[in-house]
Amino acid sequence: MTDTSNTRSVDSGAKAPRPSRLHRLMRHVPLIAPVLLWAVPCGVLLYGGQHWPPPVTLAGTALFALGLVCMPLAMVRGHGRRQQDRAAIVGDTLLGASWVLFTWSVLVGVLLRLGLTAAGVGTGQDRARIVTWAVLGVTAVLLAWGYAEARRVPRVRRLDVRLPRLGAGLDGTRVVLITDTHYGPLDRARWSARVCEIVNTLEADLVCHTGDIADGTADRRRAQAAPLKTVRATRARVYVTGNHEYYSEAQGWVDLMDELGWEPLRNRHLLLERGGDTLVVAGVDDVTAESSGLAGHRAHLAGALDGADPDLPVLLLAHQPKFIDRAAAAGIDLQLSGHTHGGQIWPFHHLVRVDQPALAGLSRHGARTLLYTSRGTGFWGPPFRVFAPSEITLLVLRSR
Repeated sequence: MTDTSNTRSVDSGAKAPRPSRLHRLMRHVPLIAPVLLWAVPCGVLLYGGQHWPPPVTLAGTALFALGLVCMPLAMVRGHGRRQQDRAAIVGDTLLGASWVLFTWSVLVGVLLRLGLTAAGVGTGQDRARIVTWAVLGVTAVLLAWGYAEARRVPRVRRLDVRLPRLGAGLDGTRVVLITDTHYGPLDRARWSARVCEIVNTLEADLVCHTGDIADGTADRRRAQAAPLKTVRATRARVYVTGNHEYYSEAQGWVDLMDELGWEPLRNRHLLLERGGDTLVVAGVDDVTAESSGLAGHRAHLAGALDGADPDLPVLLLAHQPKFIDRAAAAGIDLQLSGHTHGGQIWPFHHLVRVDQPALAGLSRHGARTLLYTSRGTGFWGPPFRVFAPSEITLLVLRSR
């Protein structure tokens, strides 16, 4: 690999874009969402015509009220200034559990009740109680399965990606992508080591990490990230920042990845050469970098490609799929991204698609540009993955 460019400085005079309607709406979500997540299941399970004995109704209502109070408090203590890991684990778990319970209270509560009514099954009270037990059963199964899915070592997803401009000498280049490891309150040092062992079995020419390494500073999560030093690649290991680095002293993560032997591609590129042909491997900071206030941090594609031969194919690392508009305009051949987690807990993927142009997998944008979006290697926050399995990705690049 040949280093051919340097990081560019931030244009401090750039005017911040006006927040979109979606982002203005999202400001109110932390106030509304907890109430809905706990109040709707409470109504469906306890006050939908079940006529439970008063002690059951009172105890159930108290339990839902406790969840409504404890979840935001734990989230604030866990992810706010105090950064208390135990509180974060409680808050994140309650958030995931309440989301699954809310989702299936709505779906089962409506569809099953309609089906039972249409079939003439039992009385109104019988049908209401059947719905309650069905919702609780489905929720319990999905949470147990989702927890196992989140904590397991990801399966390897393999696919060939044909790039017409790729030279024949680079045909068969093996690119491994890991992303969104999110080392955090739950200690996953052993999981991290196992992921690195799997990566090393893939005999990669290039290993990429497209950001969101951790939730917490580099000093705090160093032990979980340390196994990344063991990752092997015949040509290079490259890394770009994700939005979560900018919640946790991003420069510390850049420095740590450099210390672990990874090349931070902060608006710069390297050249991968083989068989007389060359591939430009470029990277940009996350799109949230400029608003972080850190000097020198921003997503600057022109800087990343400065000095590169425009006739050469380009592989670009950018954390968020939404960067694809800029990549396609610049004629990038392939962009690798993460960020979406594939939705992580169904049906959250519908909300992700409001903000991102792709959820997972390979997609085409414009005449030339391909985008591969990983579902992520780890998980954020709630320790559950429901219908959105994690992955380690092996991309085999093919020429014309």
